[in-house]
Amino acid sequence: MTKSAAPEDFLRAFHAERPAVTAEALGSGRAPDGRSSYQLLCDEVAGYRRVLDLGCGDGLLLELLARDEGRLLAGVDLSPESLAAARRRPAPAGARLAVGRAQELPFADGGFDACVSHLALMLMNEIGQVAAEIARVLAPGGLLACAVGGGPVGGEAFERFGRLLRRAVDEAPAPSRVPSLGDRRTRSRAGLDEVLRPVGFGPVRWRSVPIDLGGPVARVWDSLSGFYELGPLDAAAVARLREDFFADVADLTSPEGSVPCGFTVHLASARLR
Repeated sequence: MTKSAAPEDFLRAFHAERPAVTAEALGSGRAPDGRSSYQLLCDEVAGYRRVLDLGCGDGLLLELLARDEGRLLAGVDLSPESLAAARRRPAPAGARLAVGRAQELPFADGGFDACVSHLALMLMNEIGQVAAEIARVLAPGGLLACAVGGGPVGGEAFERFGRLLRRAVDEAPAPSRVPSLGDRRTRSRAGLDEVLRPVGFGPVRWRSVPIDLGGPVARVWDSLSGFYELGPLDAAAVARLREDFFADVADLTSPEGSVPCGFTVHLASARLR
């Protein structure tokens, strides 16, 4: 992977190698009610007919959205490889998929009733322009609903992995570090309000949901190793991180080989006035 890249160049390179990484990492995670973070977000826009998936990746959310017949769906993503994976899914076969930037959406004014974004809005720079583009393509009264990543649920494998990852990144040479991704304001209710209000959205509704990623330690590692920070690390550093992680969670591992692992997803939504 190209090192020391600009944010969008980094994301393109990362997803060229792992086009379905987010779905692979988080698709099996479950909220207390049994829904995945993707299903939680899908349910936020139940009843909306024209829906845009912003940062649609490999199309897992579009596939869920397509289960409601009669929907007109579209998806946009920086990664051609991710969109190629989305096109291979049978359910959203009729969706309009476009390679593009959220700051310059290739869609007409007022063409959507809702816009969803699963763990993608938080990665976008020039967030004021992104918000303006979302407002432009939504019809009056349209809904923006997004899932934003939070921290670990408790002192479990996710938290331990984060500590080990920070150490590995700190020890790596500067070119092997991820560029700054996104705007911190998207990660809090007050910050998202600050971004969205100037372009015409009403107050942000916000709720936090724990997502369980626990299971066999190897599967948990596969989920956590999808973090962007691992992308620029060399193979030896990743191998050391994996070894350190397995050792560090040994005391958490059940006799059956499973470890508890959880993180928080924030579900945020706002309506265009």
